Amino acid sequence: MKRIALTILLLLGWIATAQANMVSIAGEMVNMRSGPGDHYEVLWELGKGYPLQVIAEQGDWLQVVDYEDDTGWVQRNQVADKAYMVVKIKAVNIRSGPGENYRIVRQALQGVVFRTVGTKGDWVKVRHEEEDVTGWMLRSLLWGW
Repeated sequence: MKRIALTILLLLGWIATAQANMVSIAGEMVNMRSGPGDHYEVLWELGKGYPLQVIAEQGDWLQVVDYEDDTGWVQRNQVADKAYMVVKIKAVNIRSGPGENYRIVRQALQGVVFRTVGTKGDWVKVRHEEEDVTGWMLRSLLWGW
């Protein structure tokens, strides 16, 4: 019994640690810079919800990496801990339920960001806030949390 409890605690700690290393863009357009400061070059402008993995911290700045392995820095006050996913392949079917037997309600192209609503097995329930679309996508086709 102690072994099971320890395993569960370790697993929960691992999940919390993995999610603690993920953030999403809080503002409408946020600069990802080449270094930890406003005087560094702007590499990309990232839109609301764009998920990033935190790999280092320096003062008020986070060094982050995205789904394409682009690395840069964003200000800590420009990110949130809301779960989002981004489509990482050319196109993905959005389905009415968590499985390939459910009808396709829409398609999403690479780089489109969705709010994570829930999960069921290998499937993620997502919502695109601007398009007012909610549906399910296969987790392996997405990046984020």
